[in-house]
Amino acid sequence: MRRLLLLLQVWALLRVLGGPEGPQRSFSFRCLQISSFSSSSRARTDGSAWLGELQTHSWGHSSDAFRFLQPWSRGGFSDQQWGRLQHIFRVYRGSFTREVQKFVKKLQVAYPIQLQLSAGCEVRPGNASTDFFHVAFQGSDFLSFQGTSWEPAAQVSDWVTSVIGELNEDQGTRETVKWLLSVICPQLARSLVEAGASELQKQVKPEAWLSSGPSPGPGRLLLVCHVSGFYPKPVWVMWMRGEQEQPDTQHSDLLPNADWTWYHRATLDVAAGEAAGLSCRVKHSSLEGQDIVLHWAGGSRTSTGLVVLAVLACLVSLLVLTVGLRLWLKRCCSYQDVL
Repeated sequence: MRRLLLLLQVWALLRVLGGPEGPQRSFSFRCLQISSFSSSSRARTDGSAWLGELQTHSWGHSSDAFRFLQPWSRGGFSDQQWGRLQHIFRVYRGSFTREVQKFVKKLQVAYPIQLQLSAGCEVRPGNASTDFFHVAFQGSDFLSFQGTSWEPAAQVSDWVTSVIGELNEDQGTRETVKWLLSVICPQLARSLVEAGASELQKQVKPEAWLSSGPSPGPGRLLLVCHVSGFYPKPVWVMWMRGEQEQPDTQHSDLLPNADWTWYHRATLDVAAGEAAGLSCRVKHSSLEGQDIVLHWAGGSRTSTGLVVLAVLACLVSLLVLTVGLRLWLKRCCSYQDVL
């Protein structure tokens, strides 16, 4: 009996500490920042935070306050904890702008410049996590935070060494960055996953339809397969001939819809005489193995549902025309009786 009570106490302690009762899959929490400096006196910084592929927070240039984009975006953090993070963020934004402008002046870097930052952590099942902090300058990797210090990216200019040297002299900032990445980030990520479990685990089935794009050339067709409204993000879309995948299928980026679902497009450039017999196949976790298959039948650019709607519209129009004709004939006959 004592052994059972001891096991129960250990289990409860592990739950409090966020132990093995954590999530059963890996997920990431990352903060993205874009800072543009058009001149020595004009700068703009915008950012966002994402749990997996779902945006949870944002902050704009005109405000130092976080925007909570989901009902559960506060996670399990208290107002006091959010207040402390908000204070750190305000201090960081002001010092970041000043430090960049200082380095630009010292190293005589030409304006305009742009910096992109990506920082966060990946939490794995159990209690393990890894953190990351990468900085890009003018679209190219610049430096990163590794362990407890800043490190240069591969094949960067010599002046980066002097920048990193000064950054590493600031021990207080390095300790704060390490604390935020290795302690606060995993705690916040786990609390967000727990608070937003219903949203993160939702499954929304995609809608798919076919169309033709601008002609690639004489005697050729551009077949387009549209897939929209699905969640979560991973999706598989491919043009097929029978069971054979068409390797020339081109894929667009995955684009977000306003309702937090996703849109994707797959295109195929073919000779007009080879379009018959092609189909678009869509695989998504929400479909539970029941793939969507749309056939390009004789150059038709509409799905079966649209064809049915068109037929019904024609039938309704014919019915209205018939009733109108009868009423007109009846009215004409009544006029003849009067005459």
